[in-house]
This record gives sequence, C-alpha cells and structure tokens, in this order.
Amino acid sequence: MAVHLEQEVKNLLADKETLKILATTDEKGIAHAVVKGSLHLDEDGNLIYSELLESSQTQKNMTLGIWFNRQVAVLLIGKDGRSYQLKGRPIRAIISGPVFQETYVRVRERLGDVDLASIWIIEPEEVRNQSYFARKEHEEASRPYFKHLDRLAK
Repeated sequence: MAVHLEQEVKNLLADKETLKILATTDEKGIAHAVVKGSLHLDEDGNLIYSELLESSQTQKNMTLGIWFNRQVAVLLIGKDGRSYQLKGRPIRAIISGPVFQETYVRVRERLGDVDLASIWIIEPEEVRNQSYFARKEHEEASRPYFKHLDRLAK
C-alpha cells in the first residue's frame, strides 16, 4: 500500500545534491546497493529511476522484485545530514513507448552515447527518518529501558 511522502522527503528527492542509494536483493537474498542519481518522484507519488544497463545487477534484481513481489529500499542523504529510508516495491518497468522515448532522448542529451534499459516505478510503502536525533528520540520513546547504566546514574 502506497504511503504519502512528507514535503521534507519530496524536497530531498528533488534536490540534485541529495545522495540517493537504491538497495535490492538477488535470487539468494544477497543485498546490492548502488547510487541512482536519477531517482525522483512522479505526479502519483511513486519513485522513478532510469536504469541504463540492461545486464546490471540492479536491473536483474528489480525484475526479480516484480516477479516475486520483493521490497527494495532507497536511502536519501541530504547535504545537511538529514537521512530517510524509503521501502517499496517495483510495480512497473517501462521499456518502450512515448515516456520511454522522451526519457531516452533526455538521458542521451545529458550523458552522451548511452543506452536506456528501463524506467522503473517503485511504489513507496514505508518511510523512516534515519537521522540520528530522530532515531534516538524514537528509540527512547519506544524502549525507555535501553540505556547504558552510566546515563541512568546522572
């Protein structure tokens, strides 16, 4: 089920300086993580990215994700240190048609003589603020007894 993304997450996705990492798993469940600068939101709130290499491990893993309904994770790290993890499922791969052609032209204008294997659509299902102070606040609220004894002695 898709989740609504807060404006802060949308802003991070739109910022070209945000580090965007996509993590997938292969058929054995082994993780594979790559930087995907093309990750952005579409008008429906889905994550979109362009995969350039047909035989890449990410392309293979995304295909497995659709076939076997597997989750993928996206980590966003802003230039100011803010960090969010989004989990979702690949729901569609665009490999032809007008959207593909338009994206292919833009990619080649930006990067030169490259290919475009697929445009992947990921439906976000979960968003988690991974910034240290947000995680610390959550941990202290949900697990008040998980403190080092020296902190309790103060």
